[in-house]
Amino acid sequence: MSQFADTLFLNVSPSFKKFDRPLIQYLSQHQTIAQWEYQQTLDEPISLDTAIALLHDYLQHCDHPIHLVGHSTSGLLGLLYARRYPERVKSLTLLSVGVHPAIDWQAHYYVTLQMLPCSREMILAQTIYNLFGYKCQSKIRYWIEILKKDLATSLSPHTLFNRVSIPPGGVPVPLFVCGSQNDVIVDLHQFQSWNSYLKEEDRLWHCPQGRHFFHYFYPQETGERIAEFWNSISSSSIDLQIPVCT
Repeated sequence: MSQFADTLFLNVSPSFKKFDRPLIQYLSQHQTIAQWEYQQTLDEPISLDTAIALLHDYLQHCDHPIHLVGHSTSGLLGLLYARRYPERVKSLTLLSVGVHPAIDWQAHYYVTLQMLPCSREMILAQTIYNLFGYKCQSKIRYWIEILKKDLATSLSPHTLFNRVSIPPGGVPVPLFVCGSQNDVIVDLHQFQSWNSYLKEEDRLWHCPQGRHFFHYFYPQETGERIAEFWNSISSSSIDLQIPVCT
């Protein structure tokens, strides 16, 4: 009997980890779920390839293909992994990942920082509203510190002087792309453009509200849709048992 979970929830932004918990708790009612985490350190270069290699080292010990779930840059990692090692992935669920998958809040932040004659603190305060819709001044400092921590510890490939672009495209495995209708970071155009790359078994779903972290504010609605997607895979004629190379 396998000791591995059915689903692996990816996290490469440690400061945002708590926003995944409500959805993980809901999904754990339907599948066994494990979490895989990666934290960037200041003394090493940012490398998506390194993270992919570490994730592959972990999944090589799994004796069956697994569902991958990831939000934003964590979803980007899952997308790149599924493209490289589809035999290890049963399905991929992306949360707040646009058709140009490298676009994240940090890319928006650095562009704004270069374009507007505003302080870093002011731009971070505006970013908080874009991400969460929060305007409470008494908690602005708390949220700014969270964003600063993410700038230092997440796997986001962007810097002030360099923005990374990754070509759009799908994956060989079943894909479920989830977004929010009022997400400023991954807007409607970024979301709807996925239609050009979807296979017959792939799905798109838009949460009516919730902005960039809709899965935190609406974990049940999001979880229900993901569970339905998983069930559709199990009941379909798609051959998901791709032989695992060893």
